[in-house]
Amino acid sequence: MADMPQRIALSVAEVTSVGGRASNQDAIGRAERGELVCFVVSDGAGGHEGGEVAAQTVVQAVLSNFGEHPAFSADATPAMVAEAAIAVARSKRQRPTLQGMSATVALALVDRAGSQATWAHMGDTRIYLFRRGRLLHATRDHSMVQQMIDAGLAAGADPRSHPKRNVLYAAIGTENEVLPSVMPPMALRAGDAILICTDGLWEWVAEPQMELLLAKAGSAQEWLSAICTLADERAGLVHKARDNFSAQAIFIGEAP
Repeated sequence: MADMPQRIALSVAEVTSVGGRASNQDAIGRAERGELVCFVVSDGAGGHEGGEVAAQTVVQAVLSNFGEHPAFSADATPAMVAEAAIAVARSKRQRPTLQGMSATVALALVDRAGSQATWAHMGDTRIYLFRRGRLLHATRDHSMVQQMIDAGLAAGADPRSHPKRNVLYAAIGTENEVLPSVMPPMALRAGDAILICTDGLWEWVAEPQMELLLAKAGSAQEWLSAICTLADERAGLVHKARDNFSAQAIFIGEAP
């Protein structure tokens, strides 16, 4: 008989900040139902009010869907994204002045009893999984720059600094009929770490620096604080208004 999976425990740190902008168009949220935990991060666009409404609508729709249908499967996360898209479309109909709003979404479901996770995303809000201190998986942005890189048209291009790095071809609220990218359920291990973050954070901290800071951190809060500190330092070196930034850092441990 196969060994039963070891139940895991989660340690979570979160941040959302206006940065150097006039308003915060990011939103984050999480909810628990039994052994399941849902995490979601969204980055809105479409003007100050539009971006805020879009991101908040996405997060509320995801958590509402999770609360009504708390299930763990590869189908659960795209269903949540679909509900968020419906909610944003409904909001647009009710408020014609917000027709241009859209939002990214990155959401993860963790099953503590089954020691596994699955996630989905649209846009350039990223999900990273680290194992043994090294990057094991990172989502691929739905961006023009990533398309150019994949097509071999921008060899060596850096998504963090490319002039068109903010141009997305998929997000909730856009007209493009692109399905979310989905990670099938995968096993988690004690010592793993997950980072979900908007581009306002990952644009300032490269993955090798995330690994170095992870090696020095004793908790999810220490790790996230160190990442934010490094981002602040680097942003302070350039004459550029700091974008909103939001993140959820999750440490995976063995349950007592």
